[in-house]
Amino acid sequence: MAVKPSRSAKKSLYDKKLCSLLSQYTQILIVHADNVGSNQLQNIRKGLRGDSLVLMGKNTMMKRSIKIHADSTGNEAVRNLIPLLVGNVGLIFTKGDLKEVREEVAKYKVGAPARVGLVAPIDVVVPPGNTGLDPSQTSFFQVLNIPTKINKGTVEIVTPVELIKKGNKVGSSEAALLSKLGIRPFSYGLVVITVYDNGSVFDPEVLDLTEDDLIEKFASGVSMVTSMSLAMSYPTLAAAPHMFINGYKNALSVAVASEYSFPQADKVKEFLKDPSKFAVVAAPVAADSGAAPNATAKLEEKKEEEEEDSDEDMALNLFD
Repeated sequence: MAVKPSRSAKKSLYDKKLCSLLSQYTQILIVHADNVGSNQLQNIRKGLRGDSLVLMGKNTMMKRSIKIHADSTGNEAVRNLIPLLVGNVGLIFTKGDLKEVREEVAKYKVGAPARVGLVAPIDVVVPPGNTGLDPSQTSFFQVLNIPTKINKGTVEIVTPVELIKKGNKVGSSEAALLSKLGIRPFSYGLVVITVYDNGSVFDPEVLDLTEDDLIEKFASGVSMVTSMSLAMSYPTLAAAPHMFINGYKNALSVAVASEYSFPQADKVKEFLKDPSKFAVVAAPVAADSGAAPNATAKLEEKKEEEEEDSDEDMALNLFD
């Protein structure tokens, strides 16, 4: 008969396992495991087998193991995990892509009935239609203020009814009705609540960001820095081009309004004294823009002439 390990031996083995995983992996997903059954958890483990590993345990034991690992290795970054271990949570250690692992975990959600006392994670709406229940059940619907009618000997719900609101507890009447209708409104599985990546902790929504989102946010930040720098007249790399242009405009304004001048301002002064020079400079541009359509038209005409000549040659060859 095998001797069962003592409680202290189990704790020691758990400490060694968690410390070993913390040494091997730098990416961890912290997941909620409320209402997740053992069979469901086993399926998730099988689905993640390869580059990911699921570890469950008591929060106190996990916190204790993390502290032991931090003290023994000097890796203080892992202590960031301790405040996250609240409620019924587990850890998924992975070396794969975090977004792909989260999507794989989300595949293993299982439908569940509405049990009395559960807090509804979503709004539960009963759709209209035939329920298949006999007319003796109409009083049951009346208690819940659900409009019904008798159609072909069965109870039919007339309009959609919001039976339970998100965040409210499921009552006995609501649970009984959903059971009678065969509706399993809730689905449960491991839900990623926080991501740990080499000491950094962030929300899982960050995994949904694309390169375009990052570029857009970066451009928005640069725009804000530029605006603040210009408003305070504080030079920064983002605002420098605008400051040079504004300085050039100011210097040009002074040169135009006074006798002072510099090479870049001389040309502007010439245009202001004799606007016809500007018309001469602009004329070639307009001519070039008009030349393109004319050239295209000439090419089309030439192509048509060549086609006509080839047709004539073919006709003469036939007669020959």
